[in-house]
Amino acid sequence: MTENPEAPPKIPQRKATLRSVVRWFLIGLVLLWSLGVLILVTVRWIDPPTTALHMERRLQAWIHRTPYRERYEFVPLSEISPDFQHAVIAAEDARFYQHHGFDWSAMEIAAEDDLQGGRMRGGSTLTQQLVKNLFFGTGGSVLRKGAEFTLVPVAELVLGKRRILELYLNVVEWGPGVYGAESASRYYYRISARSMDRQAAAQLAAILPLPLKRRPDHMIHYSGLILERMRQMGW
Repeated sequence: MTENPEAPPKIPQRKATLRSVVRWFLIGLVLLWSLGVLILVTVRWIDPPTTALHMERRLQAWIHRTPYRERYEFVPLSEISPDFQHAVIAAEDARFYQHHGFDWSAMEIAAEDDLQGGRMRGGSTLTQQLVKNLFFGTGGSVLRKGAEFTLVPVAELVLGKRRILELYLNVVEWGPGVYGAESASRYYYRISARSMDRQAAAQLAAILPLPLKRRPDHMIHYSGLILERMRQMGW
């Protein structure tokens, strides 16, 4: 019995399975990315009840059976003092109003500081940090960084600078179980975020790179640098 020369070649079963797995993996990635975009559109108008970072800290406390009390109170940007807003921008993302989600020069400087062992803050913008807090927590995988890279421009487009700043200031971690400007102000200084002055705001901004290891009253030198940067920026 002769073979039909016009019959299509059979694809090996293993290769077909691999293609199917890759196809469904890519479909899953697209669906997850679309969900991320939908969440960004939603938080344009609705304040997030929690974030990936908040859930990660709760899970860590449960796994290690350590006491955990979450302090998280979302307030409008108008209820956070301008000095507080400016101090955070000066400390974490001085070119916040100039870039479109990524500050390549800051990343280069941070990399150079890493090599010299003198880095005080990272090169991530407020938008990058917001996306990371909302969706990924403290994870640092290549897949996470790739997803973050694609969601940051969407956040800039959908949210705008004012809403990005408002969200960031309200969800960022400021200590063990302490999230947001209002909770941090009351936890460390027993005042509202609206009442924060320049000195206190700079000290709180100074702990943001390492909020679980730093305390505001120990950040006199770095907070002084932040105050000087604020003056240079016209604040």
